[in-house]
Amino acid sequence: MIYIRSLKLPSERAEIEVIKNEGRTCFNSFYPFKIFTEKRLFDIEFDGITMLYGGNGSGKSTLINVLASKIGAVRYSDFNGAPFFDKFTDMCYVEYGRTPQSSVVLTSDDVFDYVLNARSVNSDIDEKRNELIDDYVAVHKEAQTNKDILRLGGIDDYDRWKNALEILSRKKTQSSYVNKRVARDIDLRSNGETAMRYFLERIDEDAVYLLDEPENSLSIAYQIELAEYISATARATRSQFIIATHSPILLSMQNARVYNLDAYPATVSKWTDLPNVRKYFDFFMEHKEEFD
Repeated sequence: MIYIRSLKLPSERAEIEVIKNEGRTCFNSFYPFKIFTEKRLFDIEFDGITMLYGGNGSGKSTLINVLASKIGAVRYSDFNGAPFFDKFTDMCYVEYGRTPQSSVVLTSDDVFDYVLNARSVNSDIDEKRNELIDDYVAVHKEAQTNKDILRLGGIDDYDRWKNALEILSRKKTQSSYVNKRVARDIDLRSNGETAMRYFLERIDEDAVYLLDEPENSLSIAYQIELAEYISATARATRSQFIIATHSPILLSMQNARVYNLDAYPATVSKWTDLPNVRKYFDFFMEHKEEFD
């Protein structure tokens, strides 16, 4: 599904007028002005899956942020634009195919926050589990010398008595006592697995998805899994994906339109012609005999 047909960027003349009329000398950068005119990039046409490829400073994340601002995409983390970001964005124009019901931008910062939150929750659960284990052991130890441990001494003694009664139940093992009282852990094995779970949870409905370097924190195996999931989602649902990346795995998705922002002029390219991909290819070809 193509909701966003194109993003039209300011012309060179329009940018020159803005910079000339600014009249302020306190800025040494007019970012994001001048980035794309220097690449002769004025119009980006989107497909069901569109890749924005380029090195650091190429503008691929900037395009994601501009587009997210133009279409009002939901953000899960804060975004701080440069002084001229809003002015630049106002001068851009989005051409719609259809109006999406929803749109969301997913960044590497979102994934990082998700991983940290998961670890924080697990840390709290682990702490509570250890406290319960200590309680279980202490009650059983006290029961060996205190025959009155199950005697209720009054209303103020009710919580201690009830806890001891539960722990000393013949059918109550340490694990069953702990598992009943503590929430289950988030299934957290590694940052990569948690990051992958994040995308599976967020990409679950018909929408425009703007992904900024989703390969961060993902191993090659999980990058392949994410690429397969995005491809399947694009085919099976009415979703559109616009992805800023330099991952050869993601760039290789079939039927994806790939923009090379490192080229002059920036243009649509075959993924196998991209410099970063060629470096991978050349590296493995140099070591080809070692794989035999």
